[in-house]
Amino acid sequence: MIWDPYYECMDLEQRRELQLRRLRDMVARLAVNVPYYTQAFAEIDFQPADLRSLDDMARLPFVDKHALRDNYPLGLLAVPESEVVRIHASSGTTGQPIIVGYTAEDINTWSETIARTLCCSGGTRHDILQIAYGYGLFTGGLGLHYGGERLGCMVIPMSAGNTAKQLMMMRDLKTTILACTPSYALTLADAMAEEGMTKEDLSLRSGVFGAEVWSESARQAVEEMLGLSAHDIYGLTEIIGPGVSAECEVKGTMHVFDDHFYPEIINPVTGESLPAGEKGELVFTSMTKRAFPVLRFRTRDLSALHYEPCACGRTHVRMERITGRTDDMLIIRGVNVFPSQIEEVLGQVEGVAPHYQLVLTREGRLDALEVRVEVSPEIFSDTVRGLEDVQQEIADRLHHVLGIRAKVTLVEPKSIERSVGKAKRIIDLREGK
Repeated sequence: MIWDPYYECMDLEQRRELQLRRLRDMVARLAVNVPYYTQAFAEIDFQPADLRSLDDMARLPFVDKHALRDNYPLGLLAVPESEVVRIHASSGTTGQPIIVGYTAEDINTWSETIARTLCCSGGTRHDILQIAYGYGLFTGGLGLHYGGERLGCMVIPMSAGNTAKQLMMMRDLKTTILACTPSYALTLADAMAEEGMTKEDLSLRSGVFGAEVWSESARQAVEEMLGLSAHDIYGLTEIIGPGVSAECEVKGTMHVFDDHFYPEIINPVTGESLPAGEKGELVFTSMTKRAFPVLRFRTRDLSALHYEPCACGRTHVRMERITGRTDDMLIIRGVNVFPSQIEEVLGQVEGVAPHYQLVLTREGRLDALEVRVEVSPEIFSDTVRGLEDVQQEIADRLHHVLGIRAKVTLVEPKSIERSVGKAKRIIDLREGK
């Protein structure tokens, strides 16, 4: 099933004309309504009327997380605050959230792109959708929720965690579509085995999994253990949330809903635009977002774009699965974690040395983070109770900033290897990563 055949199967040249119209309108709105963009355009002597073709996009400046943080909290709004009906947020490298706003029209657009996402995975109005993404400021839960209702599904807003109840509801309500992170899908599968439940006890037939990078072998494991067809989905809070692109039944690549989100691939070092099929950094422009449109946002995600129509009939540009990032961001249980966030926290704790390492392991099917940190000689020679207090303080501060629990290990002074170049902060012990 294709949710909107007119836009999803549009002739390629017709879509390019639509993109140019929407980009011109978006750039004109930014130039008038957002001082940050007014100044950015003035610095390069660019007028909205200068956007005569899609090739002219390469002349426009990039936006990154630094610009979003510098304009915290609502400096990049393109509409009056009175028109904003929803706020979502994602964490930045310093722990300060990046706040994005939505108008009622934006929520409608978002619901439409999630309805498309679910249809790509075979969803229909007859399905029962169980959402095990977190609700709240994170975009995953509410994004899938509104899109599921737009499609006409019965929606079960479970949110993340509470695995035993997840399985009970899944079994008793005969859930047909599961939405969560890939790692949590595997956790659910493990819990099923422990409870003596099999995939035959469930009614699952499809799953939409995102918010973290996952491998083809993980897909195969999810499909085998849960008895469903697993589909990759992609999105960013800065663009709209989930619903930017989705994998159809053909799989292998994801359809970018490029009547709303204009994608580019650039060389991450030079910023030069790269041709179709060449791997580089994804850049997105949100053409139809009203409250918080972003221009040429650098995602730091590595992918490639393909423009040939898909066998499913959709003609959107397709993006390859994300293979990594250009920066050092870690994704732990669906949460973005930056080493600089951790470093900032450690710098606030008295008696902690500026030497630490992050150890990544797997506990069952979930990623786990251990923070090994040196303490000063005075603290290290303190009582056991004193060391435990420092350890607990660090753990609590990290949980407050990151939103996840990390194991904290205090180690003796000078026990962490020094480097004359870049410090080796990350030790990845996960198998099959």
